Amino acid sequence: MTTTTQGRQVRVNFRTDEETKKEASAVFDILGIDMSTALNMFLKQTIRDQSLPFTPSIEPTRDVEARRQAAARQGRMYTSVEELRAHYGD
Repeated sequence: MTTTTQGRQVRVNFRTDEETKKEASAVFDILGIDMSTALNMFLKQTIRDQSLPFTPSIEPTRDVEARRQAAARQGRMYTSVEELRAHYGD
């Protein structure tokens, strides 16, 4: 990744695991940007906001995945609370 300081490009190196890089690259490809552009966007947004451009949380992965599935209208759908309770034995 390269950043600009008063017109001069500098190299910034960091480490990540292979799977993270692969999955992130796939998302960036869909967005039409490369890894360097994405990381520069992250850095510039951090500077602009003077904070991380996302809210860190300790939310369980299963909850994050459930919300993602609900937003994408994936997973099991219920037509009523009674149907939901019957499925889970409440």
